[in-house]
Order: sequence, then C-alpha cells, then structure tokens
Amino acid sequence: MVMSRRRRWSLLAAVSSALLLIALDNSVLYTALPTLTRELGADGSASLWIVNAYPVVMAGLLLGAGTLGDRVGHVRMFHTGLVIFGAASLVATFAPTAGVLIAARALLAVGAATMMPATLALIRVTFHVERERNIAIAVWGTVSIVGAALGPIVGGVLLQAFWWGAVFLINVPIVVAALTATALIRPSNDPDPAKRWDLTSSIQAMIGLIAMVVAIKEFADPGPAWSLIAVAVMVSAVALTLFARRQRRLPHPLLDFTIFTNKAFTAGVIAAAVTMFAIGGVQLVTVQRLQLVVQFSPIESGLVVSAIMLGSVPTALLGGVILHRSGLRLLISGGLALAGLGLTLSVMTFAASLLALVIGLVISGLGLGAVIAVASTAIVGNARSRQAGMAASVEEVSWEFGNLTAVAVIGTLIGLVYSATIRLPPSAPDAARDSLTTALALPEGTPELHEAAHAAFDTGYLVVMIVITATVFAGALLTRRLLRHHGPGTPSSIQDD
Repeated sequence: MVMSRRRRWSLLAAVSSALLLIALDNSVLYTALPTLTRELGADGSASLWIVNAYPVVMAGLLLGAGTLGDRVGHVRMFHTGLVIFGAASLVATFAPTAGVLIAARALLAVGAATMMPATLALIRVTFHVERERNIAIAVWGTVSIVGAALGPIVGGVLLQAFWWGAVFLINVPIVVAALTATALIRPSNDPDPAKRWDLTSSIQAMIGLIAMVVAIKEFADPGPAWSLIAVAVMVSAVALTLFARRQRRLPHPLLDFTIFTNKAFTAGVIAAAVTMFAIGGVQLVTVQRLQLVVQFSPIESGLVVSAIMLGSVPTALLGGVILHRSGLRLLISGGLALAGLGLTLSVMTFAASLLALVIGLVISGLGLGAVIAVASTAIVGNARSRQAGMAASVEEVSWEFGNLTAVAVIGTLIGLVYSATIRLPPSAPDAARDSLTTALALPEGTPELHEAAHAAFDTGYLVVMIVITATVFAGALLTRRLLRHHGPGTPSSIQDD
C-alpha cells in the first residue's frame, strides 16, 4: 500500500520515538551504574550483567524477530515490542534487588528486539523513492545516535532530581505516545504467512553470545576460574557453529549468508559495528573516568561525552541528503577516518586539557555521523523487499554487536590494565586491585591509595582509547576496499524485482 507523504513521515516520527528509547536504554546506565551498584549492593559481576543483559539478549533475539516480522507483519511486531518494553520498564523502575533488575533488563531486551527490526523494515517498505528513503534512514540513524549520546545526560539529570528508578520510568509515557501515534496512522501490516520463524536458531545465537561474554568477564577477574572460561568458550563455539550450520539447511533461514556476497552490504555491517564499538567504548570509559578520577557529577560527565552527539547530528542528517551524489565510500570510509583523527586528538590530550578532549570528541562525532547516515542504507538498500526483515535484523545486530563488544571487551580491558598496573601502598588491602570503585570505597583508603588507583585507571583509559582508535582506522581501511566501486554518483541501493 502506497501511503501519502504526510503519513509516511508521521510513521517515521512514530518509529523513531521507539528507537530513541531503545538507544537510550543502551547508554542511560553509564552514569547511573555507580549509584545502582551502591544502592542495590551489586558486586562486580552483577554490575556487568545489569549493563550487559540488555545488549546480549537483544543481539541474540534480533535475527529471529526480523524474520518473524516478515511472517506476522512488522506493525504487529512493533506494537507487541512496545507493550513488552513498557511493562519491563515498570519492573525495572521498582526493582528491589540487582537480580530483579537484571531480569527486567533482559525483558526490556525482548521488547526492544521485537520492535527494533520493525522500525527499519517499516521504513524500507514504506519509502519507495531512493532519495526519500535515504533521507528517512538518515533521520532514523540520527535518532539512534542521539539516543545513545543522550543516555548519559538523561541519566545524570534524572539522578540529580529523582531516584535511580526514574531512568526506566521515563520510558513509559513515550511507549504510550508511540502506540497512540501508530494506531492513528494505521499503516498496513502486510504479513507473509509463507515465511518461517525458527526459535531454535535464535536460542543458539543468544547462547553463543552470552557464553562469549561470560568467558571475557571471567578472564578479566583476578584469579580467573580457567575451567569456567574453557566451558564458556566451548559452549559459545558450539552454539554459534550449530547456528551457522542450521542456517545452511533451513529453507527459510534467519540469516542467509549469501547476502554477504554483496560488498556494499558487508561494508555497511562492518561500519555499523565499528561505529557503535567506538561510541559505546568511548562513552563507557570516559564517563567513568570523569566521575571517578576527575570527580565530575553524573550530569557534568554526561554533558562532556555528549560532544560526540553534537558533532554527529549535522553530518548524519547531511549524509542522507547528499548520498545520491557522494556515494557510499566517501561517507563511510571517509567518516571513519575522520573519527579516527578525532579520537587520536583525544588520546593525545586527555590528561592535559578537557577542552582538547571535547574537541576531539566533536571531530569524532562529525566522522561517525556521516557513517551513521548511510551504513543502514548500505545494508537495507542492498536487500530485496522480501528480505526487509532479515536485512533489518542484520543491521540491528551489527549495531548491537558493536555495543556489546564495547561493553564486554573495553570494560574488561580497562579492568585488566588497572589490576596489572596499580602500585599499592604497603598498608593498602589487596582488594583495591579489583577495581577503582572498590579502591575508593575501602574504609581504610588513604590519599596515597586513591592517587595510585587514579593513576592505574588513567593508564587503562589510555590503553583502551588507543584500541578504540586503532579499530576505527582499521574499519576505514577495510570499508574503503569493499566500497572501491561505490564512489560519487554510484546508486546507494539495488532495485526491487
């Protein structure tokens, strides 16, 4: 069904509001985590899973949700996901323990995974003109990055005015508004009963990702349990291998691996993952450093890392407008290269100048905004309409996998470097090696211990920022090679049959 121009853009506004919630919940806990850890009495492992339960479960369910959306209709999936998300937000708001909060975060992920592919698939099947679709996807991508960047700020503001549960309660009125708006617009559901949905494949993917995170976390702990690491690695490898083999046998796979033979599609996946890895990693460690080392308040630290958002918004919007002229390569590869330069400036000056750090983050945002504008277009634009759900799922998984990797790998790496480099005063307890938060909370803490802990954390911060920067430059080189035939004037998408 062809919708009027007004209804098309109204639908974009409705699905974008839901996407804003999903992105907010990925990063809103960055500033709230120290408060949550203290008030709920969460240990290091529980703190990790309060953050990780959301991206891990979501990434595991996204592929299945996209294919299920093709079968039952993307509007139905969107509405169902909103209801689950709203209910889970209420549970998280009043969670009495860390365990309940982790379960609520997992349920939030179920709601997000249910509706997230639908937001992009609805754009794919509603906007039929390439240039208009490019702009719509650029707006969609901009909302995503604005949500991720606003998360720490929103968390900081709410923590200053209310209790920590407010960071989840804010979701509820937006859920109600999005449900009302789509009910008024009444987009066509268009289910395809011929499509098959395979729950087993979704479970295999989720188990593989969860086991991977468990292995990474345990490896980072002082005195790791090597038997647990071995089991987790084995479970992850087996689950993901079974998933890949199952996809090749299914007549309607959740993931058709032949879609990756399209180099523009693959470049979009890589660009999305690298972009989210950079944003998630920089936000995670920078917010922690500003609060725990520089002694900024949650809102102050959130405002500093929002510099990425400040830089990304104009280029994210502009990228969708000029894509039909510039082609994918300039915006994706060039954007990643510019982001790498901005991160390099931040790495070189982080301990000397807050202004230089902010400038570096703004430059990084300018580059990443260009990537955000077109990475999703490269993915969904290089899939047929009948693959809209699958392409949207792969697109979402690439973003979520980047964020998941940032939280697990970067969070683990900074802990490893901290534990390995801290120089404890003679009288300091060995528990101070566990984390900077632990060292600062010890009742027998001294100025000498705090100084040593701050120095070790700064060393870890420098290491992880270098790793993030190197990853961004590597992404720029790889996507440049894949997109060598997608220069100025090259169409950004294929045509439907």
